[in-house]
Amino acid sequence: MQSARESFLLLLTTPLYIIVIGLELILSHLRKQNTYTLKDTVQNVYLMLLNGGIDLLFRSVYIGIILLFFYNHRIVEPFSNPWVYWLVLLIFEDFMYYWLHRVDHECRLFWATHFTHHSSSKFNLTVGFRSSVMEPLYRFVYFIPLAWLGFHPLDIAFVYSATQIWGILIHTEKVGKLGFLEYLFVTPSHHRVHHGSNPKYLDKNMGMFLIVWDKLFGTFQKELPPEEYQPIRYGLTSPIEKENAFNIVFHEWINIFKDLKNKRFTFKQKLGYLFGPPGWSHNGSRLTSTQMRQAEEAQTNKEQ
Repeated sequence: MQSARESFLLLLTTPLYIIVIGLELILSHLRKQNTYTLKDTVQNVYLMLLNGGIDLLFRSVYIGIILLFFYNHRIVEPFSNPWVYWLVLLIFEDFMYYWLHRVDHECRLFWATHFTHHSSSKFNLTVGFRSSVMEPLYRFVYFIPLAWLGFHPLDIAFVYSATQIWGILIHTEKVGKLGFLEYLFVTPSHHRVHHGSNPKYLDKNMGMFLIVWDKLFGTFQKELPPEEYQPIRYGLTSPIEKENAFNIVFHEWINIFKDLKNKRFTFKQKLGYLFGPPGWSHNGSRLTSTQMRQAEEAQTNKEQ
């Protein structure tokens, strides 16, 4: 189930992606930068196709049945002014995406899916296509309030697709800071931080389109110059040892399963390993992002 507007977006953005990725490749080659590898790019395309296939198969259920049900039982009639309708939908949807993304980072059960998007040690435009494969199976839950508030399911899907374009284009090192735009929108600088595995940068800048949510809810971190902080290290804090097609998707699910079947853990501890933040452990043998930041700050203060 795809609207004509979404089809138009696809036709419009396909040549755009080809052009900007081509330009990034050329610049990387001219500057002798190791921005791309064939293996990493193929993995990005593979994950995009998996995600797109699941979304295509499931969208008739979450758009045509679930979201449509709440739209038909809406508690508010749609805005009569189309400008207000689309602007409010954009803001509300971006707000809900922020919480979707934040939960993906702060709950291990959902991090197991989002893990794949952060599994690349590169940062280029094709990493924007390195999709969280299983996300279409639960993403719609965050958009139920929008349908209930009178926004049509197809409009919700369209705005999500439109903001995804911005979300893909910010995956680049070739664009510096963008002046006053940094105060309102998510920029490549903000998103470079988001993909950093440095302790200070973990679980920061969760927004898709607007950066204001991160500033409001305490997850904002600006990109720091080299004289203030170490260069960004992209990818995971603990890289995958066997980076094959299966492991990129199921690596964290396998680790969760191992923890849940561990007979030494109590039921309460197993709940922590499932629903706690990534890196949570009952005995401190692993570290969460918050604990990594605290350890880094303590080390910095000690050195000073």
